[in-house]
Amino acid sequence: MKFVLKWLVNGVIVVALLMYYADVSFINALIAATALTLIAYFVGDQVILRATNNAVATLSDAILAFLFLWLASYSMNWALSFGEILIITLILGVAEWFLHRYVLQGKLSVQTS
Repeated sequence: MKFVLKWLVNGVIVVALLMYYADVSFINALIAATALTLIAYFVGDQVILRATNNAVATLSDAILAFLFLWLASYSMNWALSFGEILIITLILGVAEWFLHRYVLQGKLSVQTS
């Protein structure tokens, strides 16, 4: 369930902004958002968030998103500028902060039950 929530949140942000900034097709934007979500979920949420805290996991997710989008933009020849990638990354970072808080809050309520 947490993965689906992350995929929906990241998908809405990444798909909409890739289509807006770089005129990426819906399918390609959806594939990029799904790939980013898979990587961020397994690295950021399953490894880093469990071992550290929300701030470290959010920063890691943001760095990962920036690198992923930069590499995807370069390899797919998308017209994304540094600033546009940074804006997408910052919006994702804010969303991830709240998503991680939700996930951690869920863990706390399960532990106290």
